[in-house]
Amino acid sequence: MAANRTLTIIKPDAFAGNKAGLILAHLEKGGFRLIASRVMKLTQEQAGEFYGVHKGRPFYGELVEFMTSGYCMPMVLERDNAVLTLRDAIGATDPAEAAAGTVRKLYAESKGKNAIHASDSDENAAREARFFFAETDLIR
Repeated sequence: MAANRTLTIIKPDAFAGNKAGLILAHLEKGGFRLIASRVMKLTQEQAGEFYGVHKGRPFYGELVEFMTSGYCMPMVLERDNAVLTLRDAIGATDPAEAAAGTVRKLYAESKGKNAIHASDSDENAAREARFFFAETDLIR
C-alpha cells in the first residue's frame, strides 16, 4: 500500500507531562514521518466542533473540557497504511487494556487521560488534518 497520511493529537495530559517528544520519537521509530505539527490550546468552540461527532454521548462534555484544559499538539503523520498502523501503535483507549509497547500503555494515565488521539479512517484523517492545517503547512 502507498504511503498515506493521518492525524494524531498529543493530548493535554501527555503534553503537560512532558511526554510529547517521547511519543513522537516512539511513532517515528515505528516508521511514521512527521509532515506537520503545532502546539496550541483549543477553545471550547474548536474542541466542540472537532469532537462534534460525539455530541450527545455521555462523555462529550468531559472530552471537550479535557481537550481545552491545556496545550495539545496536533500532527500529521505519513507512512504506509497510516490510519490503521497508528491506531495499532497507540493501543486501546483504556491503557489498562492496551498492548505492551503501545503509546497508551507507556504514557497514558487513564481511559479519560489517554495521551493521544488518532483518526479512525482515511476520510476522517483528511478532514481532521484540514481542521488544524492548511495544505501549505504540510511537507510535500
